[in-house]
Formats: sequence, structure tokens, C-alpha cells
Amino acid sequence: MFITKLARKPSVFVLFTVLFTLTISFHLLFFVRQAQAQERIESSNYIIVFPNFNSGAGIPASDNYTLDTSLGQTAPGLFSSTGYRVKSGFQYIHSIIPFSFAISDLSISFGQLVADTFSTDTNTLTVSSGGADAYQVKALEDHPLQSSGSNQIPDTNCDISCSQTTAGLWTLTTSYGFGFNLSGNDIAADFSTANHFRQFADESSAEAAQTIMSSVNVGRNRQATVTYKVNVSDLQAGGIYNNIVRFIAIPGF
Repeated sequence: MFITKLARKPSVFVLFTVLFTLTISFHLLFFVRQAQAQERIESSNYIIVFPNFNSGAGIPASDNYTLDTSLGQTAPGLFSSTGYRVKSGFQYIHSIIPFSFAISDLSISFGQLVADTFSTDTNTLTVSSGGADAYQVKALEDHPLQSSGSNQIPDTNCDISCSQTTAGLWTLTTSYGFGFNLSGNDIAADFSTANHFRQFADESSAEAAQTIMSSVNVGRNRQATVTYKVNVSDLQAGGIYNNIVRFIAIPGF
């Protein structure tokens, strides 16, 4: 029987936040022996005048070159053999892959829903990371899909069970709700098949954002496809349903 009460054009508006955490600390020891003029080291946040670290200081440069130096390390340099390359030394920080995060589509629309019928849409997350520590991507929704009249399409419980931390099999069209699946690089291990789905962690229920992608390896353009899925019963009230899913990309250094 065709239902007359349909959830019309529910959509998910996807935002992301990239959080960078970097702490730099250093100690300057000055020994008064004789005055020697050194180049100023400065940025928008600091100025170091006459920076003499005894073993070497300054930023040597000319019209044709800029020289980075590694001092106080036991084994700076480039080491290579069959199957690996090791870049040891502070100067190699400039060759590390800059951290970046992108989402291919910021608006997901399921159109008009039909009872007991899965509706899906996808977008792609792309991460590049060159830090020595792991990167993570976490996900969090502001609330379940909700209409202006405060009706909700609940987060799915899958065929038997699933949660914001553990994916479950979701193939039965008599199982209702909203959830997501991941496929591709560096995804959480519980997304073992294309039919394994999770709920999004729900901020309105004080649930914490959950990790959906992570890796300890340096890499460029690591991609994961997010498949969003929704299914409603013939008792679902009509209306336009939406929520916001926030992806939080966290680099390691």
C-alpha cells in the first residue's frame, strides 16, 4: 500500500571541523663571552634578537638559497636502502606531507522516502597526513533526523543491534532508522562489509564523537566513502527531516 504520510526530502547537512594541536617549547641559554652579531629570527608571534646557540644559529640565506640546519642530533641525514628511506633531522620537516582534509559533498539529500525501502547517498572523505603520530577522523551528529514539528527518524539499531561504536548488519527493510557505512582506506575495523552500519554518535544525548578513520602511517589522499542510509515505516509522520553531521579531523605531530 502506498503511504500518504511520507518523510519528504530529509537531508543531512555535513560540516567539518579540523582541529590542530601543536605545542612548541624551547629553552634559550645565553653565555656571555664576546658580542657577535647574528641574524634576527622573527615571525608574527615572536622576535629573537642575536640568537646565539653556540653550536650554530641564524637562518643562512641569499638570493639563491635558504639553508636549514640540524644541530644537537646524534644522526641527522638521509638514510636509504632497498624498501625504505629514513629522513632524520629537523630540516626534513619541510618535506613532510602537509595535513589536509576534504569532504566531496556537503549536502546529502535522500529525496522522497517510501516506506520499507532503503534510501542511500554517499560522499568521500580525503585525508593527507605527514605527521609522525597518527591522524584521526571522528564523527558526531547534532541530533537524529528531525522535522520542524519535532518528529524524528531514530538512529538505526540495524537488523539485530548496532551502536555509535560498533557496526551491525543492516539488510532487513523492516529495520528502520538512519545510519552510515564506511569503505576505503584507514576505516574502523567493524565496517567489515558494505552492509555493516553504525549509528552516528548523538551530541543531543551527550554521546562523544567516535573515531571512524585513523592511521599511524604517513600518506597522501587516503580516501573513505561514507554511505548514508535511511528507512522508515508507513507510520512515519510526513515532513522535511534534517540534521548536521560534524566530521572532526585531528592530525598528529
